[in-house]
Amino acid sequence: MARGEGAEQYSATSLLPVKPLSADGIKVKTREQRSRLSVCSKLCYAVGGAPYQITGSALGFFLQIYLLDVAQLEPFYASIILFVGRAWDAVTDPTVGFLVSRTQWTRLGRMMPWILLSTPFAVLSYFMIWYVPPVEQGKVFWYLVFYCLFQSLQTCFHVPYSALTMFISDDQKERDSATAYRMTVEVLGTVVGTAIQGQIVGGAIAPCVPTVYDALPPDGNGSRLGSHANASFVSLDETKQAYMIASGVICAIYVLCAAILFMGVKEREVSVRMKSEQITFCQGLRLVMGHGPYIKLVLGFLFTSLAFMLLEGNFALFLTCALGHRNDFQNILLVIMLSGTVSIPFWQWFLTRFGKKTAVYFGITWAVPFMVLIVCIKSNLVISYMVSVAAGVSVAAAFLLPWSMLPDVVDDFKVNNPDIHGHEAIFYSFYVFFTKFASGVSLGISTLSLDFAGYVTRGCSQPDSVTLTLKVLVSPVPVVLIALGLLIFKTYPIDEERRQSNRKLLQEMLDTELDSESDSAELGSVV
Repeated sequence: MARGEGAEQYSATSLLPVKPLSADGIKVKTREQRSRLSVCSKLCYAVGGAPYQITGSALGFFLQIYLLDVAQLEPFYASIILFVGRAWDAVTDPTVGFLVSRTQWTRLGRMMPWILLSTPFAVLSYFMIWYVPPVEQGKVFWYLVFYCLFQSLQTCFHVPYSALTMFISDDQKERDSATAYRMTVEVLGTVVGTAIQGQIVGGAIAPCVPTVYDALPPDGNGSRLGSHANASFVSLDETKQAYMIASGVICAIYVLCAAILFMGVKEREVSVRMKSEQITFCQGLRLVMGHGPYIKLVLGFLFTSLAFMLLEGNFALFLTCALGHRNDFQNILLVIMLSGTVSIPFWQWFLTRFGKKTAVYFGITWAVPFMVLIVCIKSNLVISYMVSVAAGVSVAAAFLLPWSMLPDVVDDFKVNNPDIHGHEAIFYSFYVFFTKFASGVSLGISTLSLDFAGYVTRGCSQPDSVTLTLKVLVSPVPVVLIALGLLIFKTYPIDEERRQSNRKLLQEMLDTELDSESDSAELGSVV
């Protein structure tokens, strides 16, 4: 069972230089031994990140096309649901982060109760998102409520889980190693989510409705968005059932991952942190917003993450409507995620060898030429697969680097504010807040743009204005956002030299605290 592991107590039964003993005579582990994580612990910790990515990839790639073509909502209402859901999700992140930071220690820890209590309700609300209610008039309200509810409950899981990074070990190397395990599993989670949702749903394509555009002559690709002619359709009811089956499988995996996290991870308590004075929400906000390196890191990743989220949200429609890959879009998405999973160990080695800032420049810009290529070439399935493999390498970097660099910013804050402890969750939650809010705005605007462009719900073909809009949303706009993010990263001050210096200072501070605790325990035992 995963239970909170309290600060170790030391006793001195003699003045001889022997290994410290607890009150019952059992040898107490040294600081290095306590900080070291086993491979099993790292894997169990990493598995806890999978539910967020599995559900996120399913929602990110398929929710827009599901609302438009299966639930048969107008693009305007779909844009409202996507925007409000993401915006609400963003607002809940700092709120939950603040509440987590004020949570008292329990026998299960501080973070673990949040994770356990939110899981069953999150699973139920996620399942209801993929259910089409029988009432036509209430569908918009249905999806809005359950989408917002799921995002709130998912936040109650993911914010404590993200902050748990700082509580599984006191050693920066161990945390970085655990983060690499986590990112590998999370990218694998996107593969699982994309595979389950895509393969189950892809085998039950919703029937399209012929439009006036089907009668137009073919374009330069040889077939005017007409791959539907070769598609094997099923009834709309069977498509709805396929979405529900996929969501049921994902819900089962969600519960399993939460159980593995709880059983295999010990949350460590450091007593001095719990003695720090509680701060208000506004005080926490000022502390976070006043730390320059954090602001620059968040802004940099805000733009780069937004670029990839915009690409993710519109890519399924782009493949089906602009490139005509209606029968293969789910496989192309799966190839991107598989490529990203395989690339994670390479990026972990790269950032260790060349530094994290260098990895940002090289990893994020890798995607730019492929974003340009995919909209410039004629529709060609082989080239689309080749581009997806190359793009997945950059997706892996975009997944790994933010979560690998956030602990560095938290450590830098601790060095500059040694008397402030226990507010790690606020840093993580505000980062997620900015990225999710911006993502909600982008998805809402992009879906609304499709409405203005004349998107035809369940249409076998779309007008040229829709094709042009999708091309703009998956290439020029993300490229500009990436360029802005990389310009901000130029000002990010935590390079490898400063990171190593912070690590050394924190180690000295920790050693001093542990020595003080040990001396106090020994004195109390003698008395």
